[in-house]
Amino acid sequence: MVQTFLYRLLFFVVLMKEEVRILGVDDAPFSFEDESVMVVGVVMRAGSYVEGVLRSNVSVDGSDASEKLVEMICSSRFLSQLHAVLVDGACFAGFNVIDFQHVFEKTQIPIISVTRDEPDFEKIKTALKNRFKDWESRWEVLNKGSIWVMKTKYNPLYVRCVGVSESEAKEIIKLATIRGVLPEPVRMAHIIASGVVRGESYGKA
Repeated sequence: MVQTFLYRLLFFVVLMKEEVRILGVDDAPFSFEDESVMVVGVVMRAGSYVEGVLRSNVSVDGSDASEKLVEMICSSRFLSQLHAVLVDGACFAGFNVIDFQHVFEKTQIPIISVTRDEPDFEKIKTALKNRFKDWESRWEVLNKGSIWVMKTKYNPLYVRCVGVSESEAKEIIKLATIRGVLPEPVRMAHIIASGVVRGESYGKA
């Protein structure tokens, strides 16, 4: 009990420092005719200073998103400095589902999924059934943990987190957000990925 309290206290002390480093990750625009899609990670000090950019590739509608994300994180020189990973949504490249529990267990870095849109699970389940023989395993991973709503000054965010509590996740998101709703590391990852693929970035993350 004492150890847990001290850990939580230390966690919040770290969050209050400008030196806290957060990795934001998003995939690039793609078409379903593509075999793979680029995934970009942006390391930022809090929400204000870019320190590095990471890159990987995942297969479209594949099953390698979790391992590719682990590889991106663990092979980075920033590994020991990262305090949290923020991901836009629960999948890369269509329905390449991210197993957040697996990523946390492999990296020991808290991971938080954020999205502007409330997930329509019935629609998602129908799409999985229609497109994949292994839809049940993908559906099982998508249903790990719970999604909760974080109110903001603008539209709400829909959040899933592993490795931190809801209150800690809220503090991380607030620390990483400069303006608007989306945390800056995720927004920057989207801008870079979109700009590289299309020649100029456009559209919201």
